[in-house]
Amino acid sequence: MARQKVTISYLQKKMDEGQKITMMTAYDYPTASLVDQAEMDTILVGDSLGMVVLGYESTVPVTMEEMLHHCRAVCRGAKQSFVIGDMPFMSYQVSVEKAVENAGRFIKDAGCESVKLEGGSEMARVVKAIVTAGIPVCAHIGLTPQTATKLSGFKVQGKDAEGARELVNSAKDLEEAGAFMIVLECIPDQVASKITNELNIPTIGIGAGKYCDGQVLVYHDLVGLFERFTPKMVKQYINLAPQIREALIQYREEVEKGIFPGPEHSFTMKVEEAEKMK
Repeated sequence: MARQKVTISYLQKKMDEGQKITMMTAYDYPTASLVDQAEMDTILVGDSLGMVVLGYESTVPVTMEEMLHHCRAVCRGAKQSFVIGDMPFMSYQVSVEKAVENAGRFIKDAGCESVKLEGGSEMARVVKAIVTAGIPVCAHIGLTPQTATKLSGFKVQGKDAEGARELVNSAKDLEEAGAFMIVLECIPDQVASKITNELNIPTIGIGAGKYCDGQVLVYHDLVGLFERFTPKMVKQYINLAPQIREALIQYREEVEKGIFPGPEHSFTMKVEEAEKMK
């Protein structure tokens, strides 16, 4: 039986039945196709592409046009997985009206099925406006990379009782505003567990322990393609970078030595046609 297209109701059903939800990032057509074939529930076109694909030092410089460009490619490769487009920095903070307009572009121009935005209770009114416009929203609290400077760097959030209470309250406010799912990044597992137990929508963890309703990782971290640093919360399932680098070196050496291309990689004319060229 062919796999059915993943929907919000399907994700909610998985949560209700105690089944874990899977999410993986993707930023281009071939990766999205592979992730889709692996039967991931959801694909997040994260603004993390700024660091792992575009070479920025953070996610802050990523633009709407860059996000839409990559989202279009991913949507062409994702046949069954549910695609979420990540709203970049300053695409939803300026005004509610601008936030709704930009969210609409992810759906109308790029083909995504929902958007994700960072922030706690202060973003509830933005979430509500986007949802009211008919666009599903995945929220994101804890470590929010777009505002890492405000958080004094890439640090675990909610480590004390006050910080934990703030995260719990933010999660509830975002659910009430209409978010259908919420990403919890870099928070203690006890806090993630409390949030998960108190919400009626799925929680997706990244560095938030095993008690969330699902998990997400950055594709380039999982397969070992991003070598600048490896966060603690990452499990590297394969380390492709050294293998790819070795293949490239081998290719360069074979070209330089005249080994490649060999006869098996070349095309020839019929003898009589070659004679006519003389």
